[in-house]
Amino acid sequence: MKIKKSLRIVGKTLAFRNAGVEDAEFIYGLRIDEDKSRHLSKVSGEIESQRKWLLGYQERTDEAYFIIVSLDDEPLGTVRLYGAEDDRFCWGSWILKDGAPANAAIESALMVYDYALNHLGFHSAYFQVHKANLSVCKFHERFGAVRVDEDEVQYHYTLSQEAIISSMNRYKRFLNDGVVVKRSTNDSIS
Repeated sequence: MKIKKSLRIVGKTLAFRNAGVEDAEFIYGLRIDEDKSRHLSKVSGEIESQRKWLLGYQERTDEAYFIIVSLDDEPLGTVRLYGAEDDRFCWGSWILKDGAPANAAIESALMVYDYALNHLGFHSAYFQVHKANLSVCKFHERFGAVRVDEDEVQYHYTLSQEAIISSMNRYKRFLNDGVVVKRSTNDSIS
């Protein structure tokens, strides 16, 4: 299985759009925000470093990095799918700006899972959460994530296909009919 980029993924009240160089300032601002970034890997350099990373991202074929936006394209956060291993994927770089809608966390997580399972063919997920980020640990555990390991800084989780499907059904009101994917400029979103 392979992670594929898509131009746009539309949910109920949110969309993901493929990150571009023009998003460097927004992403950099999230990454250097002390409250938002305290549980993330540290950023080095300035906005130009973020631009260079995004230029390199455009060439890579093993990850998908999205800007989470409102349906009218207001940037709200970021999320990234990467680390494909057989039938499982990793996701992270999940940041929402202050003032994002209350449902943005749960809807964006559901969108990640719907895209990965129903559009890319993955069967399970794995990810890491900073140990001090208790609210995010609890969020993932409510989805059925199982802590399988830890190191000095992070807990390591897996989420089975059964747990993902169960959570997608339990929280269906936040995503209703799944996501619609636009992979290229020739696709239309209905």
